[in-house]
Amino acid sequence: MLAARLYGPGDLRIEEVQIPSLGENEILLKVKACAICGTDLRFYKNGMYNSNHDEPRILGHEFSGIIEEIGSSVHKFSCGMRVAVAPNMGCGLCDRCVGGNTHLCEDYRALGVNLDGGMAEYVRIPEAAVTQGNIVLLDDGITFEEAAINEPFSCVYNGFSQCMVKPGDKVLIMGAGPIGLLHAKLARLAGASKVIISDLSDERLEMCNRIDKFFITLKGVDIKDAVMIITKGEGLNVCITANSSPDAQAAALELMAIGGRVNFFGGLPKSREIVPLNTNLIHYRQLILTGSTRASLSQYRQTLRFLSEGIISIKEFVTGRFSVHDVKEAFKLAVDTKGLKNVIEF
Repeated sequence: MLAARLYGPGDLRIEEVQIPSLGENEILLKVKACAICGTDLRFYKNGMYNSNHDEPRILGHEFSGIIEEIGSSVHKFSCGMRVAVAPNMGCGLCDRCVGGNTHLCEDYRALGVNLDGGMAEYVRIPEAAVTQGNIVLLDDGITFEEAAINEPFSCVYNGFSQCMVKPGDKVLIMGAGPIGLLHAKLARLAGASKVIISDLSDERLEMCNRIDKFFITLKGVDIKDAVMIITKGEGLNVCITANSSPDAQAAALELMAIGGRVNFFGGLPKSREIVPLNTNLIHYRQLILTGSTRASLSQYRQTLRFLSEGIISIKEFVTGRFSVHDVKEAFKLAVDTKGLKNVIEF
């Protein structure tokens, strides 16, 4: 089979490798769509801690496909089923796993991160993913592309659930990429009266406006005056930093109303992870600061239901479609922030 394997920073190769063999409790998935995300770009730029020239890793944790083969002890799935696969698996034994938060397990594993992922014609789905509920059957109305993008959608839903957007709230999302736009869609669905999106990219802000004229877009870093005009001096009820900017995290507190909620959604580079915050703003404005990472299997299934029931549309997020032979071109566009989601189709 053909696969996109990362050997080191910038060293992504399209190679022919053996189709994975299966254990009795495993599944072989024929991949139909695999989307590129910010985590893939970080690996592409910086390399991966668990892969190198001698042990390259197949990228891709946002994918869907058709079950090609099942192990001899797999009973609840059959060949030909259209499925999406949540990539994160826990140990299954710790308190977090037992509580339904396998994505927060200290010993978690993830396809496309520390296991070979979906940027290949076939991917082996390990026993933990089969038995923990990571594999979800797709309704006929959901495309493979939508099912692949459901992974970041579920992560956004996790962050959305942390900051409790309510009808009438004034919401700012810092970052107009696919993550920020998903946050904006959920905020509008929850009844926010103002949904503001800020970014440095004219192209991405224009995309947001094309997708929904309701969104208010702001360009630049210093947006305090604009936010205060929009909110009539009250400040924001909710702010989500959908980027990897320490400056955005620090600036968010200045924009908040009394009782505001801030979600630090985007992780920061290790070299910049210590951020100075004005804790007096947290104290006197009674702000709530939250963080979120990955998504639970329950959230993954919930967002798939949003898609199948037509509650939210994400079809317009796919702005580039590529064959596995053109993966490098897809990564270049993603690195240059061209478009929203670039999808490898098989």
